[in-house]
Amino acid sequence: MKFEKEREEVRRAGMKLDRYGLIALSGGNVSVRMPTGEFLVTPSGMIYEDMVPADVLVMTGGGDVIEGERSPSVDTEALLYIFNKMPHINAVIHTHQPYATAVGLVADELPCIVTTLPNAAKGPVKVCPFSSAASLDMGVQTVENCGDTLAVILKCHGVMALGTSLKEALYSCVYLEEAAKTFVYAHSMSDKVACLTPTQVKQAVEIFRYYGQGKTAMPEGLTKTAR
Repeated sequence: MKFEKEREEVRRAGMKLDRYGLIALSGGNVSVRMPTGEFLVTPSGMIYEDMVPADVLVMTGGGDVIEGERSPSVDTEALLYIFNKMPHINAVIHTHQPYATAVGLVADELPCIVTTLPNAAKGPVKVCPFSSAASLDMGVQTVENCGDTLAVILKCHGVMALGTSLKEALYSCVYLEEAAKTFVYAHSMSDKVACLTPTQVKQAVEIFRYYGQGKTAMPEGLTKTAR
């Protein structure tokens, strides 16, 4: 079986979406670009914990199935559109996470109110116009609105999180939900919510480059408090 290890990683990522409350049952999808040009896409309508690696499909950029017996996600056309338009992106995660979706009902953008949002998503996250499930427009809206960030909120629908790796896309949607939850809590207490300054956002993005094991040492002075 082609890409057995990577297909298992995709399945496990889907299970983490459930664990962190970003989906329910078979909602959302996970897709990854392989270095050799193929794409891994989760199947339609299957609960992640019920999957085995063979249920994750191997596909071409044109949408043809290379390996797998399941029907691919109904959002595959939109997912492949993102990959084809954004060659630096190697993973896309679509969720129906409730707090970020709630923010999209009342705001045009989720601002950087906590450092983890620019850490993982690279900046404030825009709210896109509505696009339905299984529509190419999901991909079009994502490409047109993400800018230099790694996520967008689809109004009345959910989130598209991106990454150069599956881990980066997962961090983007998990920390986006944490920030959205904080935003909702803060607005329940006051209409005036503090936000990071552009300098602080830039600092948070840069610091996260050195987060984790096996990274180069953080430059001296980078953590000096920004105003």
